[in-house]
Amino acid sequence: MPDRARVTSSEALETFRAKLIIYRGKASRVLDEVGDDVTRTRLWLQTDRPAHWAGEIRRRTRTLEEKQQELFSARLSGLAEASYVQQDAVRKARESLRDAEERLHLVQRWSRQYDQRVEPLARHVEKLRQILDKDLPMAVAHLVEIKKTLEAYSELPPTPPTSTPPQP
Repeated sequence: MPDRARVTSSEALETFRAKLIIYRGKASRVLDEVGDDVTRTRLWLQTDRPAHWAGEIRRRTRTLEEKQQELFSARLSGLAEASYVQQDAVRKARESLRDAEERLHLVQRWSRQYDQRVEPLARHVEKLRQILDKDLPMAVAHLVEIKKTLEAYSELPPTPPTSTPPQP
């Protein structure tokens, strides 16, 4: 067994340390983006989509009322063929209104469930954030100390081999 470790390159530690710093920066940016996406999606579900679908319900309700009025007018005029066309238009307008109402209810349900579903995943992201912010800087500092120790060790003069009898 050799009396001395063979340290061939402390630059490998420096390279690893530099890559670890780069990784920390990239991972922090990604976690920032994830946090921003979570916030943006919450706002989208709570403000944008309900307002959009409420507006669509109003617009589609007006369209349904117009189609019903056209059907009423066609029935009064006695045009059977026009009446069928108008009935189909009323049916389509009702389906469109129901679709908008269903979508509004879906958005409201998603908004209520969002925090319950996202919170467990967000905790994992926060744990990773803590590792990036606390543990990685400590690891980088530790690598610097290891490199200094190895460089100091490699500068020591070799110790002469001692001949000691083997232990029985």
